[in-house]
Amino acid sequence: MKQRTARLSVLSNTVLVVAKLAVGLAIGSVGIISEAIHSGIDLLAAGIAFISIRKAEEPADDCHRFGHGKFEDFSGFVEAILIFVAAALIVREALGKLLGGEGGLAVESLGIGMAVMGLSAAVNWYVSARLMRVAKETGSIALESDAWHLRTDVYTSLAVLGGLLLIRITGLVYLDAVVALGVAFIIMKAAWDLTRRAFADLTDHALPPEEEERIRQIICEHYSECVDFHALRTRRSGSDRFVDLHLVVAKGSSIEGAFDIVKHLESDIRTEFTGANVTIRVEPCTAECAHCSSICRLNGPEDARREKG
Repeated sequence: MKQRTARLSVLSNTVLVVAKLAVGLAIGSVGIISEAIHSGIDLLAAGIAFISIRKAEEPADDCHRFGHGKFEDFSGFVEAILIFVAAALIVREALGKLLGGEGGLAVESLGIGMAVMGLSAAVNWYVSARLMRVAKETGSIALESDAWHLRTDVYTSLAVLGGLLLIRITGLVYLDAVVALGVAFIIMKAAWDLTRRAFADLTDHALPPEEEERIRQIICEHYSECVDFHALRTRRSGSDRFVDLHLVVAKGSSIEGAFDIVKHLESDIRTEFTGANVTIRVEPCTAECAHCSSICRLNGPEDARREKG
C-alpha cells in the first residue's frame, strides 16, 4: 500500500511539472514558473520517498540487524533540504523579476495559467490527503513528508492563482513576483517542520510523551502479575517503534511464569502500536518484603502474605 501510494505521487507530480513549466514559460509568469520548480522538487522528493519505502520494507539482514527503517528517516531529511533549495530558487527568480522590471508577462493569456493552477491545487489536495491517510496508518515519515510537500503545493498554487486574478483585475504585473516570494516563505516553514521531525528520528529521539505514557499505562495494567518496571527506553526508526524496559517480578517466580508475563506485555504493546519491537529484561525483586509497597501477590506486604495464606 505504501509503495502504491508513493507511485501515485510520482505520477501526479510528473504531469503537473510539465504543465506548469510549459504554461509558465509560454506566458512569462515567474509565479507559475516558481510553482513548476516547487513541483519539480516535489517530484524528486516523491521519487526519493518511493525508493526509501521499498528499501525500508526489506527485512533485517546481517548488516542491518534492526531493519532498514532509518532509510525513511533519511529520506524525510533529504526531502526537507530539497524544499529549502526550491524556496531559494523561487526567491532568486522572484527578486530578479521584481528588481528587473515588469518583464514579459502576457496578461492576455492569464486564463490558461489560472486554469493550470486551479487544476494543480485540486490534484495535489486529493493526492496529499491520500498520502497523509496512508502515512498515519503505517507510521511512514517518508509518505508524511511527501504529503506535506503536496499540501504546501496546494496552498502555493492557490496563492499564485489569487495573484494572477489580482493582476487581471488591477493590471499590476509586479504582483506576480510578490506572490512568488510569498510561496517561497510558505514552503520554507514546511521544510523547517520536516527537518525537525526527520532529525529527531535520525538521532533516536524518544517517542512522543503521550505514546510513552500509554506504554506505562499498559505495563501498569499488569501490576497484579509483576512487581515494578524501570529503564523504559523508546525510539523510532522509520515506521518502526522500539521499546525496551526492565521488568521486576516476584522472588521465586518460575521461568515459565515470567515468560508468560513478558509475552502478554509484548502482545498488548504491539496491539496498541502496530509493528512495535519490544525487548523486556526480567529481574527478580530484591526489596525487603516487609517494606515493599508493591501489590506483589507472592512476596508483598505482610497483609498480602496473610491473605495468600
